[in-house]
Amino acid sequence: MHARLKFLIISIAIFNLVLISRIYTLSIESNKHYEKLAFNNISKTHYIKPVRGIIRDANGVPLAINKLGFSISVSPRLRGKKFKKLQKILINLSEKFPTYEYKKLLKKYKKFDSPYNHKPILIVDFIPYDEMISKFVKLSLNSDIFIEPTYKRFYPHNEVASHIIGYTGKTNKKEAKKDNTAKVIGYIGKNGIEKYYNDILEGRLGKLQVKVTASNKEIKTLSKTKASSSDISLTLDIELQKYIQELFIGKSGSIIVMNAKNGEVLAAGSFPEFDLNMFVNGVDRKTWKKIIEDVNRPFTNKITQGLYPPGSSIKPSIALSYLNSKKVFSNQKVFCKGYIEVGKRNRKFRCWKKSGHGHINTKDAIKSSCDVYFYEGALKTGIDKISKDMKRYGFGKKTGIDLPNEFIGTMPNRQWKMKKYAQPWYIGDTINTSIGQGNFLVTPMQVAISTAQIATGYQVIPHFARAIDDVELNFDKKEIFNKIEKSKLKLIRESMYDVCYKEGGTAKHYVHSLVHMAGKTGTAQVVGITQDIKKRLTEEELKFFHRSQAWFTTFAPYEDPTYVITAIIEHGGHGGSAAGGMISKIYNKMITMGYIDKKFIK
Repeated sequence: MHARLKFLIISIAIFNLVLISRIYTLSIESNKHYEKLAFNNISKTHYIKPVRGIIRDANGVPLAINKLGFSISVSPRLRGKKFKKLQKILINLSEKFPTYEYKKLLKKYKKFDSPYNHKPILIVDFIPYDEMISKFVKLSLNSDIFIEPTYKRFYPHNEVASHIIGYTGKTNKKEAKKDNTAKVIGYIGKNGIEKYYNDILEGRLGKLQVKVTASNKEIKTLSKTKASSSDISLTLDIELQKYIQELFIGKSGSIIVMNAKNGEVLAAGSFPEFDLNMFVNGVDRKTWKKIIEDVNRPFTNKITQGLYPPGSSIKPSIALSYLNSKKVFSNQKVFCKGYIEVGKRNRKFRCWKKSGHGHINTKDAIKSSCDVYFYEGALKTGIDKISKDMKRYGFGKKTGIDLPNEFIGTMPNRQWKMKKYAQPWYIGDTINTSIGQGNFLVTPMQVAISTAQIATGYQVIPHFARAIDDVELNFDKKEIFNKIEKSKLKLIRESMYDVCYKEGGTAKHYVHSLVHMAGKTGTAQVVGITQDIKKRLTEEELKFFHRSQAWFTTFAPYEDPTYVITAIIEHGGHGGSAAGGMISKIYNKMITMGYIDKKFIK
């Protein structure tokens, strides 16, 4: 019994020793171990924001630059007993920078403050360098105020070329999810070149990896990767752009000046325009509402997103399709009595000239824009052939221009109508399509491209970007015409020359450029004319928004086709009268600027 008691006592003693040893390890040694780890240095990564690349015009003139300044953040969780400290900071900031009201600063702080947030709260996005520099030292002495260098996008020319340049704005959640760089920077390209080339302009984040103590004190740089971004040079000439803007004062619509040989866009406008700088920090609701409710659609990029019936501006391309069909011949004459009658009910399709054009061939039909000639040609050729050729010429598809969200327009045919409306195709649909009416819709850029390919014989990709940093960009051009079409291009060009200079040409009385041009006018109706109306109202007699869209698309010099100018004046009436004088002035300006050799002056 004594031995058993002794064994029990020893067992209890050993158990207690093991227990005490374990308690010691957990409470003393482990504490020392974790305490040691806590004081060990750990690494921390900082992102270095790249400075957004500059956008310049063809001559190096800055179009989008960065203004240097500072942002201000405040320590989180300044609530309860610390609230007075927060009040003092915000009052101080509002006194030093009167544009920032105390109440708004407090509201912004509360919006982003939470028990789970350990990062300083950004309350002032941007203070210009000159405003901050004299106050920097005093503010930075406060350990709860964090001042960091930053920049703000600035557009020196305000509204000029606004739809081309585009603008930047604050990164939203969807954009931040797709683009980590934009998430860190806080801004991203929203429109125009700023959006299309955003990845290049915003660049790549730099990284700074440092050793820090448990108290977050940085003690050593482990590695550093520089942030980088690239500048973009455009084909755009801001001097020519400003000149065109002045010509468009009081008008709405679009214009494109393009090198027909390589696709470089020298100037292009969508009017009215808007000031890019008001979007940098986010536009207020009142201003935004005013913009989107404007009947002239200043926020729509009409160059690539404006959809219009092309009217007679596409007759050169339609004629080329007719001749390619081998069912219509250039010297074959059609008699125009002012209308044709189609179908069992003898529905009338009228020519713009009530008395008719008499006997007329392809060349004269383009010159005088005879509708009846194109009606008859459409009935012989058929919509299937016309639609197939016109798509090959670039209608009903994107041009590939380097602007975001380009529209494809509509090249109507049987399949399209059945899919869109579940309705059959009628003869009247073919006739309307032949003169650029009905469901036929185009963008100004598509019309410019079609004019360029008639002028040069091949199709180019329109573009604004010329170089990234100092590296020139290459854009392909391609053959789209077959042998028959190539053999007819000379005739089409001569016809377009006659439009501008021969008697009966629809632009003869409105062209006064110093260089010979060729072109085609277009008057696209926006209001249908019913069969029972005997006498049409003139464009001047119609209400403004019932007036036709006025087209004029041209190329010059005629002897060496190099440039295309395409214009649409919304509700301008007749293309020649609305745009003939304007385009003539632009060609004359291009001569003085050295784009067109003076040897071509007539």
